[in-house]
Amino acid sequence: MAIIPQRSLFSWREIEELGDLERLGLVLEHLPDEPLMRTLESERGRGRDDYPIRAVWNSFLAMVVYQHPSVESLRRELSRNGQLRDLCGFDPVRTAAAVPPAWVYTRFFRRLGAHADEVQALFDRLVEGLKDALPSFGRTLAIDGKAIETHARPRQKGSRAPRPDGRRDVDADFGAKSGFKQQRDGTWIKRVRPWFGYKLHLVVDADHELPVAFDVTRASVAEQPVAHRLVGEMAARHRDLLDGAEHLVADKGYDDGKLLSRLFDNHQIKPVIAKRDDWSRDDDETRLLPGTRNVVYDNQGNVYCYCPQSGARYTMAYGGFEKDRRTLKYRCPARHYGFPCPGMARCEVKSAVRIPLSEDRRIFTPVARSAYKWQRLYNQRGAVERVNSRLDVSYGFERHFIRGLAKMRLRVGLALSVMLAMALGRVRENRPEKLRSLVRAA
Repeated sequence: MAIIPQRSLFSWREIEELGDLERLGLVLEHLPDEPLMRTLESERGRGRDDYPIRAVWNSFLAMVVYQHPSVESLRRELSRNGQLRDLCGFDPVRTAAAVPPAWVYTRFFRRLGAHADEVQALFDRLVEGLKDALPSFGRTLAIDGKAIETHARPRQKGSRAPRPDGRRDVDADFGAKSGFKQQRDGTWIKRVRPWFGYKLHLVVDADHELPVAFDVTRASVAEQPVAHRLVGEMAARHRDLLDGAEHLVADKGYDDGKLLSRLFDNHQIKPVIAKRDDWSRDDDETRLLPGTRNVVYDNQGNVYCYCPQSGARYTMAYGGFEKDRRTLKYRCPARHYGFPCPGMARCEVKSAVRIPLSEDRRIFTPVARSAYKWQRLYNQRGAVERVNSRLDVSYGFERHFIRGLAKMRLRVGLALSVMLAMALGRVRENRPEKLRSLVRAA
């Protein structure tokens, strides 16, 4: 047996710095959870308080911050870590006996689920706090869907639907994500990746890579209707943020004429959304622009003109978006770039043509698809993927034991709230360079 010399019985605070616990301290200090705590405490009333609500809530946040995949993993950590128990607010006199049993967390999470609206309000208060702290927050938005797989077994065809019992997953279903992969011989094949579980629909600030709005649905739910709902909810909850947004970036899964029109017509947000190649194979490669004889456009918004004499095709020069006219201006390439065109005298284009957005709202957008700016903005779509990666790796959604849509929505909301609280704390403490850091303390 290794004999350990007797140590002084001073508090650990006097001999050791908080270190990694500062991350949790940052969340506890800047999370605006007082209204939620008062609601839960008023429901408890004057009943037994062996395990205080605030301490259990703080330990639950520790479970999110320190990536514990299960309640049992959290309880083991609390049992051995006196610093963590003290920071959460458990009675230091009781030592490890103060750690709640598993059924306390089960009951607490059930009670928390009955106040999902207040958890959503907690997230919304953090978004508003970041909007006040960061004037540029929300200027460029990005939206995407993310698969959250569950390890529950799917129901077999023909079997009876199971009844919810708090343990099995009766809400998850199948979703699929399709894409194309190029083979070595240059051909493209379509690949479909199915998954069983749920889908997270997430709107983030593309500059700071922080969440702004979210929803969790079954895996089979399409992205476009949820995008409309999220825009409506943002208009109701964060009107100032939506009015200050300039662009919304998304992949071709959100290619919806009604969504593109709604963003610009109602909120003056310029959509930067990839266009699906959905022209029929029977159609021509290009279509004639109405009112002209030699100007055409293709499915991706590129505009061309044909020389009336030689028949050569040239790409027209983009001249900008005219907001008052709601038109895109394209200039004669010969005049703009200064090369000779034999049919210039007979050309109807003269100096430029104007294409109204109403010609095709999916093809012609306020930021022209043919402009360099469009591609530069579209590259910011990767901000959503990085936030999704943090949820998987740093917040434990890559391997989880969550069952049921309501529980999944609540856990995702708490994880995103923790992410925002850490970011808000770093901004308030003058450490904006650590805004997205999940490891180092402020």
